[in-house]
Amino acid sequence: RGWLLGSKAKPNGKKPAAEERKAYLEPEHTKARITDFQFKELVVLPHEIDLNEWLASNTTTFFHHINLQYSTISEFCTGETCQTMAVCNTQYYWYDERGKKVKCTAPQYVDFVMSSVQKLVTDEDVFPTKYGREFPSSFESLVRKICRHLFHVLAHIYWAHFKETLALELHGHLNTLYVHFILFAREFNLLDPKETAIMDDLTEVLCSGAGGVHSGGSGDGAGSGGPGAQNHVKER
Repeated sequence: RGWLLGSKAKPNGKKPAAEERKAYLEPEHTKARITDFQFKELVVLPHEIDLNEWLASNTTTFFHHINLQYSTISEFCTGETCQTMAVCNTQYYWYDERGKKVKCTAPQYVDFVMSSVQKLVTDEDVFPTKYGREFPSSFESLVRKICRHLFHVLAHIYWAHFKETLALELHGHLNTLYVHFILFAREFNLLDPKETAIMDDLTEVLCSGAGGVHSGGSGDGAGSGGPGAQNHVKER
């Protein structure tokens, strides 16, 4: 994956001050959108569409859009700058096909995500496109797994690379994508509130006027970002 290769490195150590205070929550940035469309209306299942078809179509679209969004900052997401797949005080690990936990850098994790999702969405036995083909009984659980991994990628972009996204003037695209993705996931219960709690502060701000999304409130403080939060690293 050429877009995962990059040579621009940033010093290791603490996050820049702008990211420590969560620049993505600042009002002038959260207001940025590429459309004022009410996504709450857009995510609802149309009467004439099969549920699995709707899930398949939207999941594939989100995969491509999140892949593209990540590619815009991929040269800044390297094994040196992002030695772990981290979001706030949570570190994510990849689990291989045998269920073995794999510690990896953020770009490696994203590569695992995109490669595995690409394999699924192009598999006719999982995402059938031909008339008469049935979706597998495990389809919805697979979609939930895909959405969980795609959420990790979006959250990492906000947490570790919002500064670059801002410099590229792509934060409006990122915000719009995040709102659409979260509202769709909430509409069909595709993401565990405990999983997304780490970004509840952003979700509240971005989605409050786009369909009334409220935080899951896991109560575990994952997204608190309060003093000393970085000293208590969770593993997922």
